[in-house]
Amino acid sequence: MKQMKQILPTESQEQIEFIQWADMFFNGNDEFVFAIPNGGLRNVVVAKKMKAEGVKAGVPDLFFTLARGGYHGLFIEMKRIKGGSTSKDQKDKIERLRNCGYKVDICKGFDEAKKSILEYVQMRGV
Repeated sequence: MKQMKQILPTESQEQIEFIQWADMFFNGNDEFVFAIPNGGLRNVVVAKKMKAEGVKAGVPDLFFTLARGGYHGLFIEMKRIKGGSTSKDQKDKIERLRNCGYKVDICKGFDEAKKSILEYVQMRGV
């Protein structure tokens, strides 16, 4: 019998699932977790406009606004379960954010992102 090839969700699909879960978990307080639309393909005009508006290469995909455990907030860089890699710009921004007092997690898929935020909200102190 021929084995079916498993189709892995895209990074976008994983992030959509995470945002839907987070909105339910935080009872619709959607200001706690939001996306930072830095990635994706855009036409040249839109890309130039977004750059002029402040979009920066390498900034993580998601931000959780509440301070916990001595951190100012939590950034999450979403990746696919398999095949996603972190660019040099992302590595540089992540290191800088960590040096500024933010927690930054690189999460491969919905499950890792969910685990990251659940562990973060359980931290004590601001």
